[in-house]
Amino acid sequence: MSTFNLPDLGEGLQDAEIVAWHVGEGDHVVADAPLVSVETEKAVVEVPSPRSGYIKRLLAATHDRVKVGAPIVEFEDEAHADTGTVVGDLAAKPPVSAPPPPTPAVAGPPPKASRTRTLASPAIRALAHERGIDLTGIAGTGPGGTITHADLDRAAAGPERATEPAAGPIVLTGIRRTMAINMAKAHAEVVPATLWDEADIGLWWTGHGDITVRLVRAIVVARAAVPILNSLYDGQAMALRTLEQVDLGIAVDFEGGLIVPVVRDAARWDATSLRAEIDRLKTSARARTVAPADLRDPTMTLSNYGMLAGRQAALVVVPPQVAIVGAGRIYQQAIPGAGTVAFTHVLPMSITFDHRVATGGEAGRFLRAMIDDLQQYN
Repeated sequence: MSTFNLPDLGEGLQDAEIVAWHVGEGDHVVADAPLVSVETEKAVVEVPSPRSGYIKRLLAATHDRVKVGAPIVEFEDEAHADTGTVVGDLAAKPPVSAPPPPTPAVAGPPPKASRTRTLASPAIRALAHERGIDLTGIAGTGPGGTITHADLDRAAAGPERATEPAAGPIVLTGIRRTMAINMAKAHAEVVPATLWDEADIGLWWTGHGDITVRLVRAIVVARAAVPILNSLYDGQAMALRTLEQVDLGIAVDFEGGLIVPVVRDAARWDATSLRAEIDRLKTSARARTVAPADLRDPTMTLSNYGMLAGRQAALVVVPPQVAIVGAGRIYQQAIPGAGTVAFTHVLPMSITFDHRVATGGEAGRFLRAMIDDLQQYN
């Protein structure tokens, strides 16, 4: 017998939650075939089998939190009678023996149905877990019977839904658990202060335009003017590291919570490639397939909350970052003239910063530099 321990997934995390097993006890699995899907801080990661062999025992149940390095699977090293369930592709099939002679029917309880695998991606399994839906009762309409997002929606609305939310308190898991931990850490450590202002973007925005791309560019310009807002601060050591490269977290809101993928070196992208990169990160974040490397170590964060609602907000700085920029809902503003009234479009903005590190003057100059850039025609 040998065991397989939950590996370090490269995020520096202490534990992960079991989202879905792709094998069962008695199954035969081949090396590199999907073994288990786990949810790390913000993403669902599929862990492959380290070897070929039979599964003797699963050492963790779905929804358990397992520490990195803890055993999760026992493999059977000795010869094993095939149960008929194979996970992965085998190079050759074992010879088929002649069936045994039929035995007379015996009165008694009906035999148990054989276990069948539910075909669903890790992202679908994670979403089903969040909605409280049992996948075993759903007939998939995707390729080969794979369960799709539409199948989940139908299950949530109809009689196929197997479980209902439990009465009383619900223990937070996954993204919401991570959010609770990060917000508590921010509240305990950061001394926040917020400045608000507005940018007149009427020269280039008339109801259409890429606000997020322009905001990213403005942040890069402002960082060149006031570098200290693009820093990481260790409160215990009282050590500040100001960075030249802007690795900008883009807050992405979706049904399961909030994910913040990171645009690396935001200054190096032109407008077209930056839009493509933001779209890629948003799509993978909402599908829960975002790579762990795309979630690590932002130096600053942008929240374009005005796409939903709200003109102004005092946002939360998550340490070790020093600042978060917010953009509110664009509105029309009247500009009175000589006997006439013109209208322009105004973008409300905010910067929330850690006052342990940055002064109000530095935050104000940063915000002013952003506004000056945003008010340019191009």
